[in-house]
Amino acid sequence: MKYKFLLVIWGSFFLGSQSMAQVDEVNIYSERKEELIKPLLDKFTAETGIKVNLVTGEGDALIKRLEIEGKDSLADILLATDVARLYRAKSLELLQPVQSDILVSAIPANFRDGEGYWYGLSLRSRIIVYAKERVRPEQLSTYEAMTNPEWKGKVCVRSSSNPYNQSLVASMIARLGVEATEVWASGLVQNFARTPKGGDRDQIKAVAVGECDIALVNTYYLGGMLRSEMVDEKQAAEKVALFWPNQGDRGAHFNISGAGLTRAAKNRDAAIKLLEFLAGDEAQVWYAEMNFEFPVKAGIAVSETLQQWGNYIADDINLDQLGQYNAEAVRLMDRAGWK
Repeated sequence: MKYKFLLVIWGSFFLGSQSMAQVDEVNIYSERKEELIKPLLDKFTAETGIKVNLVTGEGDALIKRLEIEGKDSLADILLATDVARLYRAKSLELLQPVQSDILVSAIPANFRDGEGYWYGLSLRSRIIVYAKERVRPEQLSTYEAMTNPEWKGKVCVRSSSNPYNQSLVASMIARLGVEATEVWASGLVQNFARTPKGGDRDQIKAVAVGECDIALVNTYYLGGMLRSEMVDEKQAAEKVALFWPNQGDRGAHFNISGAGLTRAAKNRDAAIKLLEFLAGDEAQVWYAEMNFEFPVKAGIAVSETLQQWGNYIADDINLDQLGQYNAEAVRLMDRAGWK
């Protein structure tokens, strides 16, 4: 009943803005918060005259909604903050392929679906942050080394239900195999300073106040805190530093925010124009300057904050594998006792 009720509300929202499907509108189901995407959508509307209707929500709920709505869904685009959800949406036949020379030329092959069902639009890395006053960067090296005895009771991380952690573990399964990754996950759990809780900002704050010495977080959370207008966030971020793991081998783990065209899309051409806009130079610069994310398109200048983090080697794994191994990653984390 809950989903049916929400479906009526959402249907009324979209129908209130369009009596019939129109070429000059696009409807988005977005896992990204409104403030992190709406300014770009407004730019798109200003440049093209195409109106964008945005509904935000939690990723799993949006996918479930698309399932319930089926062919009657008014959503044209699904925008997600993790590749595993896009992979799942494709597996559930909720997306349709898009063949676009603009998207293919702008987005490297490992950051998009090989059949065109989804495309990465911005990049973020899951890195290690450490306490400047208590940890020397030469003490750090790899994700695997976080299980070393010296970090006993000194690691903070959010829960295993978090998709960013699941995708990191899935990448390790793809690279190292299930057995080695489970040994790593079990060792990491033994080094936890506390039961996993909160978001990435909370992990950074915990390092800053000494509750732990190192933590796993996404890069853009640190960038946002460093430039935050909230004094406590900014002060906490300034007490930690970023470390790029695995620079001597496979590189740091990267994930995407990305989007796909829904199978039920009523405004296909306008939706594709929006996807192409989001992969274009203007949008890519905005991601780097305002969201502290790395552009998915090569040759785009990054913000001063991102430049200060220095050069890095990124894992070039095809992100499809993060979706393929997601279920195994969840089971593995459960076996390891990662709450």
